Amino acid sequence: MTGANPVSTLMCTSVDLGSDSTLFDSTAYCRVIGRLQYLSITRPDISFAVNRLAQSMASPTEGHWLAVKRILRNLKSTLLFGLHFRRGSPLSLVAYSNSDWGSVRDRGRSTTAYCVFFGPNIISWKSVKQCSISRSSTEAEFRVLVNSAAEVMWVQSLLRELGIRLCSTPRLITNNLSASYVCKNLVFHSV
Repeated sequence: MTGANPVSTLMCTSVDLGSDSTLFDSTAYCRVIGRLQYLSITRPDISFAVNRLAQSMASPTEGHWLAVKRILRNLKSTLLFGLHFRRGSPLSLVAYSNSDWGSVRDRGRSTTAYCVFFGPNIISWKSVKQCSISRSSTEAEFRVLVNSAAEVMWVQSLLRELGIRLCSTPRLITNNLSASYVCKNLVFHSV
């Protein structure tokens, strides 16, 4: 792949991966996908494409192998991508959280979503369906606030272990006023 031309996109959206019937060597395919999954820890931009291709590890086709080679070509053109911390940028933690109150087509479960920024860089994020059904939008938002607060506390302890001091108290930001009142009022919390 050293002589391959770099590409700017990870996957071609117009190609149907399941349409090709020519099977490819699954051991080589699995080896490369495994390495790409390991790489996706530090390169979250390739996570979706790699996980989509990992779903066909049992019987990969030539089309899947071409998609893997496209990811490798994209990695060649994005070697300098990553988190860049500049001297003098504020070392603060900010978490943004949101939830949609579940609808009938989602079987009543709400979606939990949050992202955590360290200075100007996003370092952690999550978007999943909640395990249980919330009775109100306030309850759904409060659940995501609890999850994002736990993530912020974990990141804060990790930074402390690395010897990085924060310049301010971490902030949680939500768009639901009722959920923030529940957080602030100790009457709502059982001891």
